[in-house]
Amino acid sequence: MYKFLFAVTLALTSLSGTASNFTFSVQPGPHAVGLRVVHQYDYSRAYKGAFDIVTGEPTQGERARPVQTLIWYPAQASGKPMTYGEYVLLVGTEERFDRTPEEISRAAKESTGFGGMTPAQVEHEWKLPMWAVRDAKPLAGAYPVVIYAPSFSARAYENADLCEYLASQGYLVLASPDMGPHGRGMTPDLEGIEAQVGDIEFLIGYARSMPQADVSRIAVVGFSWGGISNVFAAARDSRITALVCLDGSIRYQAKLVKDSGYVTPGRVAIPLLFLAQQPREIEDLIDSKVDVSESFLRRMTFSDVYRVTMSAMSHRDFSSLMIRFAAPERFKEFSAAEVSQAHSWMVRYVHQFLNAYTKSDPSGKAFLQDPPTNHGVPSRMLSVEARPASGGWPPTRGALAAEISRRGFEHSLDVYNEARKKDSSFLLSEIAVNSWGYDLLGRAMTKEAIEIFKMNVTLYPDAFNTYDSLGEAYERAGDKENAIKNYRRSVALNPKNDNAVVRLQKLDPNGPENRK
Repeated sequence: MYKFLFAVTLALTSLSGTASNFTFSVQPGPHAVGLRVVHQYDYSRAYKGAFDIVTGEPTQGERARPVQTLIWYPAQASGKPMTYGEYVLLVGTEERFDRTPEEISRAAKESTGFGGMTPAQVEHEWKLPMWAVRDAKPLAGAYPVVIYAPSFSARAYENADLCEYLASQGYLVLASPDMGPHGRGMTPDLEGIEAQVGDIEFLIGYARSMPQADVSRIAVVGFSWGGISNVFAAARDSRITALVCLDGSIRYQAKLVKDSGYVTPGRVAIPLLFLAQQPREIEDLIDSKVDVSESFLRRMTFSDVYRVTMSAMSHRDFSSLMIRFAAPERFKEFSAAEVSQAHSWMVRYVHQFLNAYTKSDPSGKAFLQDPPTNHGVPSRMLSVEARPASGGWPPTRGALAAEISRRGFEHSLDVYNEARKKDSSFLLSEIAVNSWGYDLLGRAMTKEAIEIFKMNVTLYPDAFNTYDSLGEAYERAGDKENAIKNYRRSVALNPKNDNAVVRLQKLDPNGPENRK
């Protein structure tokens, strides 16, 4: 079917000798590359409402969220490589999987009708060969998983060249289009970010079903809007072990980070590579209403952070799709060849970072830390700032528990106070600490539970329930005196605490509260 579509859509004026804007100067890795496209739904999330948001008519058909899934993988060498036009045809099935060949062809043609390119230039670009072979036989083995998160409303294949390259180097790469919560267009808000975060989580879950996936090693690469969604995803999912932001919006959306309430440097305490566009004047940032009130990257003291500034790349140049279909006049200060060269170096840095932090390859970390000119990077094309983690253990519930376990539960309060100094927004509620204590009791760790309940009494001295729980823990430990003491304090704060009253009647029937 795709060959037919390709032929139909390429019924355009031909012009010999047309050159592409994009030249990929990196060489493929040791593996052939396969591409598989899976049309599936995330039935845990609704995409369409009861009524169509455009026409207002009752919604027909499936209402679950469609997830067009592209999978690049190490493959056995066989078959004819795809053309770029075959990637473009995937536009037709991003939202609807039942479109006719004519509908797919029309959607694909419209998607490349931008940027001021002539029909002949578009045709030339469509015909260019890629590396991937559709549905090639997978190569045996388990490979680190890379989720690619596209930019705002973008296609899953917007960086197909990068994704193919990573697959050739022994990575399993998955991507889906960047779509809004309830429509094809992304929305620039928290709900929009959460929609893409849900897609990232869905792809991680889907990867578990794939024999080639080593899900103990997961990285997420995000461009622009995808470069804030991937940080949000990492704050929620500790299975993500490395992040790459291609001029990610995490740098420009401080308010959205703050409004989330949960995206903190402590919860994103994993290695991060941030590739930035050519430096911009502060006046430009202000004029574009970019939020520069604080830098999340600078606050990531619990992570190894690498910032690579690409002097020859604008924001759009981090997508090979946007380079391919750019009008010639867009290349002013730097030529298309120079931009392509810089893009290829960007790909190399992504590869070496992933090698360092998903394959534990020391040469990858050395590459990142060496002066760029040592690797043949043209002078002044890019600069690298490497900042190793310096904040110690991150202020998260898991890291707090680990540090308390290491030092001893008798130091619980001291460790908690240290966490608060690291991040004043880190806070355990009375209920959270109380539940922690009861979880320890449930594991027969009574002494440890007492220390956690003691911390809760100190943190919340006016809460009657903290004393009631501490009294219960002492009672289980056989410490009758301290059990009575804490039950009495609980009753003093709340005379209607029936549990403490009953326990005192049993433990000290002749006590003052039981005398008539």
